[in-house]
Amino acid sequence: MSQVIAIAGKGGTGKTTIASLIIRALKEADAGSILAIDADPNSNLGQVLGVEALSTIVGIIDDISKDPDQIPKGTSKDRYIDMKIQESLGEEEGFDLLSMGRPEGPGCYCFANNMLRELIKKLMKNYPWVVIDNEAGMEHLSRRLVRQIDTLFMVSDNSVVGVRSAARISTLIDELKIKTGKRFLILNKSKKGPDLLKDEIKRSGLELKAILPFDEELEDAAINSRPTFEIKKDNKVLCLIRELLAESAVKKE
Repeated sequence: MSQVIAIAGKGGTGKTTIASLIIRALKEADAGSILAIDADPNSNLGQVLGVEALSTIVGIIDDISKDPDQIPKGTSKDRYIDMKIQESLGEEEGFDLLSMGRPEGPGCYCFANNMLRELIKKLMKNYPWVVIDNEAGMEHLSRRLVRQIDTLFMVSDNSVVGVRSAARISTLIDELKIKTGKRFLILNKSKKGPDLLKDEIKRSGLELKAILPFDEELEDAAINSRPTFEIKKDNKVLCLIRELLAESAVKKE
């Protein structure tokens, strides 16, 4: 059974960077193979990880739907889609990257949703760990493509708007009846303590699990499009991510 870690938050909070650091920490801990799912149409996770998925699974499904004659004789549609998705994975030692993409229009949603749901369910069986970087709008979760999350990290910057966005995501998860094991709030890129947000965090009902400081090395990597695998092993934020996983997500054997 896969352990599913999802990262969510409003745009600009650094959730993709945190997702990549979680993947790096799991890989360096030899926790087992990881499926990294880029659920953001902007598709930045691959760039931050230094690996690229060749195509999106929504794109594959749409392409085959428009041109079913490309399916070889004697091969079922489902089998052919499975083959194309395996080919699309961005493969790196210790993890694979799956880019989900977004359906082109309303007519695509029902078909794509059903296919995506089954494909993700099938893929997840092959990985002890699944790390999902969600888009700000939570589109893929709102379509219930993932039915269970073991650990949900809601990322906020040091702002009232960020904390309120995290709280709305938590409410959405409840409304969608998505099973969630643990939910935590992370304050990211914090240059000050959380005292100014103490009342807002209390109103949100979320447990503040970590405060990650603003980090110049990570900022430089983002500006120059360098993978987070290139940052130093003793980077303070990376060390805090390791501690966060040990306390919150990683199974104790």
